[in-house]
Amino acid sequence: MIGAHLKKTYAMTDHGVKNVMMGTLTTTITNLVIMAGMSLVYLLMQGFIAHLTQGESLPAPTQFLIALVVFALALFVAQLFAYTYTYGVVYEESGAQRIHLAERLRKLPLSFFGHRDLADLTETIMGDVAIMEHAYSHVLGQLFGALIASAVVAVGLAFYNFELMVAALWSIPIALGILFGLRKLLAPAQNRARAMKVAAAEEIQETIDCIREIRATNQGARYMKALSQTIDTSEREGFALEVISGIVVTSAMIILRLSLPTTILVALSLIAEGKIDFMVLFGFLLVVSRIYAPFDQCLMLITELFASRSSAARMLAIQEEPLAGGALSFTPQNHDVCFEHVSFSYGETGSGIADSQMLERSTQLEPAGASVAAAGQQVLKDISFTAKEGEVTALVGPSGSGKSTCARLAARFWDPEDGRVLVGGVDIAQVDPEVLLGHYAVVFQDVVLFDDTVMGNIRLGRRDATDEEVRAAAAAANCDEFVERLPEGYDTFIGENGSKLSGGERQRISIARALLKDAPIVLLDEATASLDVESETKVQEALSCLLANKTVIVIAHRMRTVADADHVVVLDGGRVLEEGSPCELRAQGGLFARMVELQRESATWTL
Repeated sequence: MIGAHLKKTYAMTDHGVKNVMMGTLTTTITNLVIMAGMSLVYLLMQGFIAHLTQGESLPAPTQFLIALVVFALALFVAQLFAYTYTYGVVYEESGAQRIHLAERLRKLPLSFFGHRDLADLTETIMGDVAIMEHAYSHVLGQLFGALIASAVVAVGLAFYNFELMVAALWSIPIALGILFGLRKLLAPAQNRARAMKVAAAEEIQETIDCIREIRATNQGARYMKALSQTIDTSEREGFALEVISGIVVTSAMIILRLSLPTTILVALSLIAEGKIDFMVLFGFLLVVSRIYAPFDQCLMLITELFASRSSAARMLAIQEEPLAGGALSFTPQNHDVCFEHVSFSYGETGSGIADSQMLERSTQLEPAGASVAAAGQQVLKDISFTAKEGEVTALVGPSGSGKSTCARLAARFWDPEDGRVLVGGVDIAQVDPEVLLGHYAVVFQDVVLFDDTVMGNIRLGRRDATDEEVRAAAAAANCDEFVERLPEGYDTFIGENGSKLSGGERQRISIARALLKDAPIVLLDEATASLDVESETKVQEALSCLLANKTVIVIAHRMRTVADADHVVVLDGGRVLEEGSPCELRAQGGLFARMVELQRESATWTL
């Protein structure tokens, strides 16, 4: 019961709950051992008093030394186990939480990322887990251990004198009651501070990402002023949280310390009445001097425990998001990709996110040049067409017509709201995305590369490929030409997102990756749109090797790119407007023919 509550409240794994319980147990034992050590001081003082008042002999030094050694050994062992279970194993738990969250994010549908900020997700994985880590290691075990140890000591003190026990321990429940009673006052300040921290991180990231555009448009002063204001607001919110937390915690600590004078006052009253002697007072003062020590650190960090509940709620929200699951086996009859009455929109209106924000975030999931409708607006409306195996099917149309959305639905980056997408007669909504994508090779206009070697980036297409297979794929994609110029050839690190390479070189690495994968379905989304003529020619040569005998879906704005396509699907306003071969569509004189004519005319434009 307690374990389930901890797991739910603090987003723990089963192993983490076990560790916190062990940390509580070992901390309780440590506190009790320390309290037992106070009994040595009490016995020593009692012996001296008896020697001075009654002439009894002093305690044997050997006995006292043996007791001291036993106490030191017991304390060392207890502290060792307490440190292990309150600090050492906590870092394993926080590592497991980050890995679990990352795995969860990897398996979530892309629709989830359409309404979540990258900075917010990063803060959850790094910042919130760090807060939980501190709560596990510095608060939970110590707080629960201090409470249990105090309860045990309270029972023991009650046997000596109930009135003194109440005088010595009354402040503990009052102080904790104030803290937990006022935590609702802290929650809004904590949420505001975190929100401003995320906002500052977003603006910093945006400024770095857009630094070239900011400089090119001479907007540096304006951006820095806005960024400075956001950071100042974040600092003010953080300061306000610290002030509120400090007032609440300091008030609780003051109340906690009031037990010392009440213990003295009550004890002196009882001594005056002859109910107790000085040694009872001395013993209670020893207990009071030590029983509050475990609470000191807990009270200083108790606000982190309150903040950790909000952090845990955000972590649990990710863990409870439904995954894009499905069957782990996929055996289609062929690799025809068939859209049957498919409708789709990015998000729902009224979800609490402004349409402009949804538009911006959804656009980040699309390639450059793609247009995404605002939240709640249908992008595709009753789309039906088939891309046949062994043929090149081109999707063309104005910006915002739904071309890129079709490509992403074909690979199950999203699921349609209505209708079905079939591959070889199998509804891909019933297939696990990772299993499904094993049958796809995707080449986008915006290539994503890692700060790894050329060899490592190409090998992403198939992790078990040999070096010879990687080099063969690279040669087929015309990568040899530029790789030979690199300092260490295929073992050269190419920088963040291939920053050391040109656009055409990065594109060829992407195609080599797809060639190495050799998947039966190929998605090309404006793969050559941003290349110069020479690079485009070389990339097209590489694509010729990739596309042979595959199901190919090509998205292009350049009509000459789709001139040799087997089948063209013309989209406009989220609907299929025309279908047929390029020759048939030109003869019809519709939208396709008009687009061809407009591009032919623009080819003659000069400065």
